[in-house]
Amino acid sequence: MPAFRQVGEKQLPNPVIYMAWSPKRDLIALANTAGELLLHRLANFQRVWSLAPNENTGKEITSLAWRPDGKILAFGVGDTKQVVLCDAEKAEILHLFPVDVPVSCMHWVEVQSNSSSLSVFSESEDESNCFLPRLPTLPKSEEKSDEVTNLLGEVRLNILVTGGPSGFVELYAYGLYKVATLTEITGTCRSLCLSSDLKSLSVVTETRSSNDNSEIHYIQLDTGLLSSCLPELTRMARKFTHISTLIQYLRLSLTCMCEAWEDILMQMDLRLTKFVQEKNTSTQVQDEFLELLLWGHASPELQALLMNQLTVKGLKMLGQSIESSYSSIQKLVISHLQSGSGALLYHLSEVKGMALWKQKFQPLGLDPVAIEEAITAVGSFTLKANELLQVIDKSMKNFKAFFRWLYVAMLRMSEDHVPPELNKMTQKDLAFVADFLSEHFSANEELFDRKGKYFNVERVGQYLKDEDEDLVSPPNMEGNNWLSFVEQSTYLKASPLLFPTYPQKSLHFVKRMMEGAIDFCLQKPAVSYSNFALCLKWNDKNTCMQYTVFCMPEISPSKVYILRRATDPNRAVLNGLVAIDLNTPLNSSIDDEAPVAEPVDRSYSCLDARLYDDETLTVVLQCLEGDENRLRLLAQLPLGAALSCEEVFAWDPALRLDQQTEGIPVQALTWGNQSRDLENMKACFVAVNGIRKVACVLSSNLRHVRVFEMDVEDEEDEERADESQDISSDQDGLEVTSPNQGAAGGGVDEEGGAKACEEMGELPGETLDQTSGSDTL
Repeated sequence: MPAFRQVGEKQLPNPVIYMAWSPKRDLIALANTAGELLLHRLANFQRVWSLAPNENTGKEITSLAWRPDGKILAFGVGDTKQVVLCDAEKAEILHLFPVDVPVSCMHWVEVQSNSSSLSVFSESEDESNCFLPRLPTLPKSEEKSDEVTNLLGEVRLNILVTGGPSGFVELYAYGLYKVATLTEITGTCRSLCLSSDLKSLSVVTETRSSNDNSEIHYIQLDTGLLSSCLPELTRMARKFTHISTLIQYLRLSLTCMCEAWEDILMQMDLRLTKFVQEKNTSTQVQDEFLELLLWGHASPELQALLMNQLTVKGLKMLGQSIESSYSSIQKLVISHLQSGSGALLYHLSEVKGMALWKQKFQPLGLDPVAIEEAITAVGSFTLKANELLQVIDKSMKNFKAFFRWLYVAMLRMSEDHVPPELNKMTQKDLAFVADFLSEHFSANEELFDRKGKYFNVERVGQYLKDEDEDLVSPPNMEGNNWLSFVEQSTYLKASPLLFPTYPQKSLHFVKRMMEGAIDFCLQKPAVSYSNFALCLKWNDKNTCMQYTVFCMPEISPSKVYILRRATDPNRAVLNGLVAIDLNTPLNSSIDDEAPVAEPVDRSYSCLDARLYDDETLTVVLQCLEGDENRLRLLAQLPLGAALSCEEVFAWDPALRLDQQTEGIPVQALTWGNQSRDLENMKACFVAVNGIRKVACVLSSNLRHVRVFEMDVEDEEDEERADESQDISSDQDGLEVTSPNQGAAGGGVDEEGGAKACEEMGELPGETLDQTSGSDTL
């Protein structure tokens, strides 16, 4: 095999605590102690972008995982208890959702299945595009109307698995929709891996014994329900993901509506309130305006209000602002709220049909009652949006007629020229303005107590305020023939086919009700997965295996152990545990200019390990001999001989593994020239990407990184070593900033030694980027 060479080196300003290579590209994601998420390119370790912490996401990153297609990066945030999905291209947050506890590890796997029914399903799944129009683009530069496309990605199902303290494990389809919750695991999750066929989930947890000693437990869980219902699960997950993104679309649309509504629209209400508080007469405001309407005379107080405070120019600007604002809000309601809520009703109705198909979907826990309540809530939201449209339409007519009359009256007060087209006013126009004054300009003592003003001429803004209080001026439903008919009909009044209207509530309030009903509906299916069975049987075939790599430094410091379990929990693996002896003589290193005459006997301990490909393990080794600055080594261990070991380990379930290490089969390996001395660096952690054939090594101070191409000829070693020696000379003299925390979750002691390292992966398939440390297994 060709040797590997160093292609980059960098000293980072903040300690790195997690790192993960993109599964498809030469990109590596780093999370540091400052809460930053960084993306670097392999070439010269160039930074592509950085995502700074903020109040919405948080600043304590606790885990990292790439989506299998490399387009989205997920990370857990401990201080805000959230999982954030970030676009790898633009450093843009696409979605985030809360979790009950901080996420300590995560794994994102793409589901592999040869099921013909799933293939047929995939071809016909997106039929909603034939019935629903494309959602209009939001009028914002940061709009996310294509979020469904970004988050769903390819048709093939992918699942994000998250784990945390107290046995917290949850599974999210497409990183959005929670399909499973596990509640019967003890300890803190340190590493986990879901098999690509969805038949089993392997979890490594850490617990504390009565004497406060750390213990590591390996658990395999039967997830056969997910595997047996894969087509139904995929359809349900995509539907619920569409629903989640539509809710986000409606939320952003409502935000645009609130931004279109301006505070200037409240000027009329505030000026009239101030006029009431300062006037000395006992007449009501509507009487003052009616006198101006009928006789053309205004009291000195009203004339001062109109000419000095409101002014002709101010009235004209106010009229233009109201017309522009109301038109924008009206367009958003028609094009965005109505189309979005219509699409939401469509998808929820299909989910209801799925729930009623009990033979297929009942095992997945769909609740028809909860879905029906969500449909009703969406219907109420649609009715409230239509009510807002009616209020806008009526307000625009009222304000237009009122401002036209008041503008002419103010021009006459100032003795300015009145345009002929504005000077005509019919008896009908007079009656309309009089009704408007009578309805809107009566002083309201209750309104003053609640809002600090007497008037509520502007009636659109109350629908857009996110408050629990009732509307100050609800619409007048007197004379509505349909409401009278429903009220008089006993059957229609109690019919579930009619959506409730909530006339006293704002649009924001009804939107929150809708979100609550849909969230409850989304959470329902996840409840049924909490009773996974603990698997006690293992596989007897050498296909679809899951591997866990770990070490026990206090028992056998120079050995690495490989635990093998089949993804199908109903089959057994006879040779399920084997040890690799690192006390093998080292023949040569690629740093040597001339071959070594005789093999060098050295003992090594494993600091970190990553599965490179199906038959190779990438490890960071430390020489057990010498002082604290003893040699560190990056090596590729061939696993073919170890995995073909036929010797069977007789596992006694009554004893802990560290009490029966004598009987574990041991294989000796010789890695030849597949190693490299890491000079001038206290290397401690490694992240690899076997597809792209790259590795990144991190020092124990969590700041110093080196990047390697693993399968190319190293022609410039000497030049790179000379250039990096000056950079490296002072880097590893820094203190270890986090003695109990390392990159990708590995533990580090004061001398830079690893307490333990575990690597869980699936062959063939994805590898898990999380490790964990302990003294025992």
